[in-house]
Amino acid sequence: MFRDRNEAASRLAEKLKDYQGKNPLILAIPRGAVPMAQIIAKKLGGEFDVVLVRKLRAPHQPELAIGSVDESGWTYIADYAASTGASKDYIESEKQEQLRTIHKRRAQYTPIRPPINPAGRIVIVVDDGLATGATMISALHGLRARKPAQLICAVPVSPPDTLVKVEDLADEVVCLETPEFFQAVGQFYGHFPQVEDDEVIEILKQ
Repeated sequence: MFRDRNEAASRLAEKLKDYQGKNPLILAIPRGAVPMAQIIAKKLGGEFDVVLVRKLRAPHQPELAIGSVDESGWTYIADYAASTGASKDYIESEKQEQLRTIHKRRAQYTPIRPPINPAGRIVIVVDDGLATGATMISALHGLRARKPAQLICAVPVSPPDTLVKVEDLADEVVCLETPEFFQAVGQFYGHFPQVEDDEVIEILKQ
């Protein structure tokens, strides 16, 4: 459906053009969405930053999210988490590990400035696609508590049932494609390389 993240970002920016000239704050969920959010911010004339959230991984299935945690420590746990063998102790241990990663990334990504305050702003949260929606749920929940004027979720692709989960948390959800058959976000991109920390840091410096 998308040649690469750049094409997906350009198509999303077109869908979001109502916010052009309103100085929206575009927040990327690292790492994949960071180059996309930069493109969207430029096209809309907005500011750009990251929102730090991490998925909680299922035992023995690191690709499967059983929940997520945001920078404040607020945790979302999916209703199927227990069926993967995740005990309360396992979830707590996984949460602490992911929080350590969040704090390390914050120190790496924005060492010379604090995160941009979303209060009173039009905030657009961008990811390169949703699968379970876990990290987007934590991102939207954490941002809502900081009182943005408007909170928008913008993604190129998502399963239909995942969109239903995030709709209650955002004022608007923009999604370009909602295929019924969905295995992983990467299947909808021709070119989908890993985005590394060095690239994120370089983009944020700009």
